[in-house]
Amino acid sequence: MKVLHVITGLDAGGAEIQLALILKYTRHETDVVTLYNPGPVADLIRSGGTSVRDIGMRRNTEISALLRLRSLIAEGRYDVVHTHLFRTQIYGRPAAWLAGTPVVLTTEHSIGETHIERRKMTSTVRGLYLASELFSDATIAVADVVKERLIKWGVSGRKITVIPNGLDVPALAFDPAARQRVREQFGISPDTYVIGALGRLDPNKRIDLVVEAAMPVLGDQCKILVIGRGEDQARVEAAVDRLGVREHVIFGGFQSDTAAMMASFDVYVAASVQETFGLSVLEAMASGLPVLYTVCPALDGLPTSQARQVPGTVEGLGTEIRKAVEAGPQPREADETVFASYGMASVVKKIDDLYEQVAASRRRPARRLAARRRRGLSQPGSAQRETV
Repeated sequence: MKVLHVITGLDAGGAEIQLALILKYTRHETDVVTLYNPGPVADLIRSGGTSVRDIGMRRNTEISALLRLRSLIAEGRYDVVHTHLFRTQIYGRPAAWLAGTPVVLTTEHSIGETHIERRKMTSTVRGLYLASELFSDATIAVADVVKERLIKWGVSGRKITVIPNGLDVPALAFDPAARQRVREQFGISPDTYVIGALGRLDPNKRIDLVVEAAMPVLGDQCKILVIGRGEDQARVEAAVDRLGVREHVIFGGFQSDTAAMMASFDVYVAASVQETFGLSVLEAMASGLPVLYTVCPALDGLPTSQARQVPGTVEGLGTEIRKAVEAGPQPREADETVFASYGMASVVKKIDDLYEQVAASRRRPARRLAARRRRGLSQPGSAQRETV
């Protein structure tokens, strides 16, 4: 099958990295289109042999972008259009329908209790989402909690399939040489204990909470290494300065080699207010790190001693961080029972299978015939030969 993935942008983030991994393992022919901001993940995808095009969207409301996207999809004659992230769902699903694409499918990566991709869940946001959902055949929810939230929002449960995010587990395995290289890169000595945080910097991640909670243990022998970038960085850096720990908190910016960054840590701390999956927690576990997390739906119902849920308060989180630092670096062994469900090859097979299942259930859908008529491609008498 010929599949087009449409995503808002390809700056560093969980959904963007997940798309790059899907492309690595899929059995189908693929292309990628961004609405704007191809970003560093676009280079990663291109290096794997997949084309990435940008339609150059300049603002949130741009009807001409929908028309450009519709034309691109029609010219590509794709069997499947797979959309990722809110803005793409609003534009990509109707554009694919207008182009007559046989299968239109979306993955919902990030719907929380009160926000969807950092947007407050207003009636307008919900209305736009549900209106565009009418043009979609199926939705992949990355966790059971995501499915529950979508149904509560008004998406039909029969259209939702739960397929978790996946991990390229072997690629995330601990590498002592990478640990040494990264520590040298950031001027961290081999015997310094490193508290790690990794991902897009936004208020939901509460990096400032991690810094404040860890403040009593920070010093020459204990540092925080923050990997990532985002709109919340200036506020977090201001908090670091206010707390007087600037020399003990290192901002490493975006780094494409997640495995190497994880190798440099001694404990991983994820203090999010809410999550739809918790991919970074699993990445840290794949690296063999002990993990402290406030919320991670991916681990719900999965007992593991490698990761521990902790309070999202300065005092509670601080107590757990102190215990981890006092225990010192631990042997780097991943809990294999956790990854039986999250290997990337098996996850992508489920996605590929879903494309084919939806296509088989929708032989020549009515919208495809309507689109062909709009494009003037149908022949005299062809309407009687089409089946719906």
